[in-house]
Amino acid sequence: MNDARAKRTAVLTTAAKAKTHAKTKDAEQAIRTLLKRGEPITFKAVQREAGVSHAFLYNHPELRARIERLRAQARLAPESPPQPTGDNAIITVLTDQITQLKKQHRQEVQILREALERAHGENLDLRRELARRSG
Repeated sequence: MNDARAKRTAVLTTAAKAKTHAKTKDAEQAIRTLLKRGEPITFKAVQREAGVSHAFLYNHPELRARIERLRAQARLAPESPPQPTGDNAIITVLTDQITQLKKQHRQEVQILREALERAHGENLDLRRELARRSG
């Protein structure tokens, strides 16, 4: 009886992993498709294109980080380059570029800090669970 239960559990585990793998591939393909079309990368857009749930995207750390990074990059991309005029045009353009790069850097650092905070939280949860199970 125990052997049959173990086999069922193994089959279900394998099926769940296969389903997750397929959903991950679908989401990655959706991101590539959205990028090719020049559409904004958002959780909603990836969800719609891949046919996966918001929860799946948010609970998949690699996909979540990639979507957040691409979303942030899109916000930082200048819509159209400034048209220089006058004697100080080069200085103005370079100053604008530096300002934009600083803004992009701050946002990327913030995204990384948030990801690190989540990772620390998950690490703490795992340590607590390990301590609970072993002690």
